[in-house]
Amino acid sequence: MLEASADGGALKTERKGVSLYDVVIEGRAAHAGLEPEKGVSAAVEVAHQVLAVAGLGDAGLGTTVTPTVVQAGTTTNTVAARGRFAVDVRARTRAEQERVDAALRGLVPHLDGARIVVEGGINRPPLEAVMSEELFATASRLADRLGLPAPTSAGVGGASDGNFTAGVGVPTLDGLGAVGGGAHADHEHVLVDELPGRTALLGALVADRLHAGPSPSSVRDAHGRGGGGR
Repeated sequence: MLEASADGGALKTERKGVSLYDVVIEGRAAHAGLEPEKGVSAAVEVAHQVLAVAGLGDAGLGTTVTPTVVQAGTTTNTVAARGRFAVDVRARTRAEQERVDAALRGLVPHLDGARIVVEGGINRPPLEAVMSEELFATASRLADRLGLPAPTSAGVGGASDGNFTAGVGVPTLDGLGAVGGGAHADHEHVLVDELPGRTALLGALVADRLHAGPSPSSVRDAHGRGGGGR
């Protein structure tokens, strides 16, 4: 099954990599009314760490680090002994994924007696633009031959299996599926009139690849080095 196009039918030439984490905070329980000073609040530690983690993003590089689900405590009259929060990371480059990964694993507790355990890690590598440029140029040439509008390109934050193929050095062009919009929403739709043209382009691209055989870039990895995928 093909991934749908980006807005306006654009082909997806770049996808951010995805990292997923659970940051677990271990504190110490105590009665919140009788002797709260004997506890170590995982809830307070979670608050400090959420703010620290949220500051790891880099808008200039397109890196987003987003704390999402947050949990802490058990009862209203108990200092929270345990808490956790989930983190969603999106990055355009492997270097940024690794920077954020190192920062998360280096988190230091704010409260004496608290302990931090970081679970999870890098889930999908990025589909970097260098891995799609050759195929996009081919698609543009074929569209012109078929009398179709010149394809446009887009970089997106969502991930797909294309991240895996690009991550092991296989040239990858994504978003060759249906043109439409409203992904995952009630108004998600496909533009039926666009199907014949998109099908023709896909068929021509597959035929071109079968005729051309392996290209030099199919044996370089995501960092541009020679050799097989990894």
